[in-house]
Amino acid sequence: MSTRILLAEDDKNLGYMLSEYLVMNNFDVTLAKDGEEAIEVFQKGSFDLCVLDVMMPKADGFLVAERIRKSDEHLPIIFLTARALKVDKLKGFKIGADDYIIKPVDEEELMARINAIVKRFRISSGVSTTSTYQIGQYSFDYENQQLRIGNYKRSITAKEADVLRALCDCQGNILDRKTTLKSLWGESDYFNRRSMDVFISKLRKYLSEDPSVKIRNVHGRGFVLEITD
Repeated sequence: MSTRILLAEDDKNLGYMLSEYLVMNNFDVTLAKDGEEAIEVFQKGSFDLCVLDVMMPKADGFLVAERIRKSDEHLPIIFLTARALKVDKLKGFKIGADDYIIKPVDEEELMARINAIVKRFRISSGVSTTSTYQIGQYSFDYENQQLRIGNYKRSITAKEADVLRALCDCQGNILDRKTTLKSLWGESDYFNRRSMDVFISKLRKYLSEDPSVKIRNVHGRGFVLEITD
């Protein structure tokens, strides 16, 4: 699956140009036109990195980053700004920025920095880079969002693939509900908990053709993917 990027940029032309360039280079980009929209999008989605313009209406990039940090302390953040003041850079890094790019933005440089930061983040956090899994009789292709058993192939959604990979990465151990909600949904509230339960129910249905595969609920803690011989 492509690296998922939240791009917040109020300049329509620049936002469109950067978004199109990143999409052409196999990134999955969600574009927000102001800080308020960026916060809303972040709370509803799942991202690998955020690129935030500093000077935006309704909520500036610093405020957006502070809201993101309340939900995720480690998600990589790159600031874009036309201001090269030292005080602004220091404020950005204090909030937890991973990089700071001065406008005008060079698309190739931005892409290179994104790739470097994502790679470093995944290595340091132990995030799986595995793309294919064997789940009993099922073959799970995370990158292409497909489950296969025998000659039957099912396409699943990006969020379903994220949850299933998380289960696979800790097979036999508890997938902590709260941690997973913050990682994939951005917040562990009632509605997101209910949403996660729906995804787990769907995955149980998808995997039901193999009786050796079970997703067990551990009350108050999370879920365990179990595969019996």
